[in-house]
Amino acid sequence: MGDEATTNGYSNKTSNVDGNLQRQKEIDKWLPITSSRNAKWWYSAFHNVTAMVGAGVLGLPYAMASLGWGPGVVILILSWVITLYTLWQMIEMHEMVPGKRFDRYHELGQQAFGEKLGLWIVVPQQLIVEVGVDILYMVTGGTSLKNIHDLACKKNCKSIKTTYFIMIFASVHFVISHLPNFNSITGISLAAAVMSLSYSTIAWTASVHKGVQQGVDYSYKGSTTTGKVLDFFNALGTVAFAFAGHNVVLEIQATIPSTPEKPSKGPMWKGAVVGYIIVALCYFPVSLIGYYVFGNNVDSNILTSLQKPEGLIIAANAFVIIHVIGSYQVYAMPVFDMIESVLVKKMHFRPTRILRFTTRTVYVAFTMFVAITFPFFSGLLGFFGGFAFAPTTYFIPCIMWLAVYKPKMFSLSWCTNWICIILGFLLMILGPIGGLRAIIIEAKTYKFYS
Repeated sequence: MGDEATTNGYSNKTSNVDGNLQRQKEIDKWLPITSSRNAKWWYSAFHNVTAMVGAGVLGLPYAMASLGWGPGVVILILSWVITLYTLWQMIEMHEMVPGKRFDRYHELGQQAFGEKLGLWIVVPQQLIVEVGVDILYMVTGGTSLKNIHDLACKKNCKSIKTTYFIMIFASVHFVISHLPNFNSITGISLAAAVMSLSYSTIAWTASVHKGVQQGVDYSYKGSTTTGKVLDFFNALGTVAFAFAGHNVVLEIQATIPSTPEKPSKGPMWKGAVVGYIIVALCYFPVSLIGYYVFGNNVDSNILTSLQKPEGLIIAANAFVIIHVIGSYQVYAMPVFDMIESVLVKKMHFRPTRILRFTTRTVYVAFTMFVAITFPFFSGLLGFFGGFAFAPTTYFIPCIMWLAVYKPKMFSLSWCTNWICIILGFLLMILGPIGGLRAIIIEAKTYKFYS
């Protein structure tokens, strides 16, 4: 009798474990990050371009005006090199434990820092970045729509509030946010990547066509030393924002198939390098030529400075809209995954279409509402760039690398990582100070929903 009871108990436990594993597999097949693993290396290339190039590139000439030629060029090059290095680290760490894949940034954090501490370090930062970017892209999309309207319709046209254009832009996301996973938005992401290269090229070629402005001034814009220093800090945050695609890197890599013979890091790295070359082709000409042409009179969005040729600038704004539609989705997908994971795994909701429809609709409505309420473009770039993008892009991957691989003290790897950590930490502290000041200055003259 005793043996039979023991056998029955063991069988029940085994069946429970098998049942839990089966349920876990079904949930993973439903969740957006792990439901499809058949991506190609070029998917990685244009997902990375879509994630990185965006509103940030349009603010780089304005950042250069606050940084100046010497510091500006050095900071741009350093940012490109450091973020490519930390991107490589994350790709390498994706499958550092044999037989296991860290499909989400917070899972890698838990491996490096422990189950609870890893969540607390990574998840708040990642959410601030992804939700912050989506809010900013709502503002960017609405502003670009307004720019098209104002340029195309100058006579006998009623002025329309930016609020309404943000709502028009949001209406697209109320539809396409219901696409199930990363691979289902591949076409949108490809179009977005092409558009980013297109409008970046238009921005710098139109600047060349316009020619260096009469009386162009390359001195710092601020009237006081304090103002100049705080503008410098804000510009650091803007640069950090421009180089921040790392928050979705592991989630993108999770869509690539992997075997012990052919791990996913090969095609992922190949795509990332191609993506980073495209990023350089977008960023460096726009920031350097835009600043060279307009000096410290450049607007926070370079397309605002370029009013002519009208047809070309209208096209550039249209390209921006298409791009930020794709970027919004790339950054929203990991958020959808987090929300749906919590609802299904922790709160035991059934994984249904109604649940997905409700959560995603609420999320889009939330980002739209915040964007309408606080549309401070340049200040938001600096604030979010410094506060959240610097840690997740510039130095958290380095801390994880040190925690996991424990390189020998004062070795090349140890020194490189600590240099990145120190520079990234300075960026995290200084960027939000300038960004917050820019928001306060803009808020003084701003009327809600105007």
